[in-house]
Amino acid sequence: MRLVIARCQVDYAGRLTAHLPMAERVLMVKADGSVLVHSDGGSYKPLNWMSPPCWLTEEDGSWTVENKAGEKLIITIEEILHEHAYDLGVDPGLIKDGVEAHLQELLAEHVSTLGDGWTLVRREFPTAIGPVDLMCRDADGSSVAVEIKRRGEIDGVEQLTRYLELLNRDPLLAPVRGVFAAQQIKPQARTLAEDRGIRCLTLDYDALRGTDSTEFRLF
Repeated sequence: MRLVIARCQVDYAGRLTAHLPMAERVLMVKADGSVLVHSDGGSYKPLNWMSPPCWLTEEDGSWTVENKAGEKLIITIEEILHEHAYDLGVDPGLIKDGVEAHLQELLAEHVSTLGDGWTLVRREFPTAIGPVDLMCRDADGSSVAVEIKRRGEIDGVEQLTRYLELLNRDPLLAPVRGVFAAQQIKPQARTLAEDRGIRCLTLDYDALRGTDSTEFRLF
């Protein structure tokens, strides 16, 4: 983890353009290659970011972060106020609440409810940036990564997107599609997921918990 506090300007060029005028901000570079720009407000969400796989090029007074789609995050640095790097090591991962964990167990046990002829490869399928909830194969034998949430928000779609970008670099798995499953999926998250070719499923936890394998339902 590398943290830089700097007076900087940020410009994004890709499917749209965005501009952050000169101000003091926190620049975060993670071990997975992601670059995030934070302010001292706005809760936990960055003002702008670039998800991996992406590449950071540093020149005097300028950072350029580019991904494989050609999108660029250009950070013009007027002054660096503080800089520190620290190796956080391997994170043990998020411990999920009971409902989310139980949903994962139910879907793993009855994976055919995600699609006829589907099979489970593994629960908590390991990747370099964290485990995928379920790795499955569809009826055609294609790989499908399933991310399960209680509340489906944009952050969950971004998480699954990062997994898919990494998994699709593995020739033994690619091509890998994604399924985003949650009890509630916000409209913005659904729009983003569908724009990225990710299938969305809304789950009824009470119905799933109260049915046997012959009555297992997804809505």
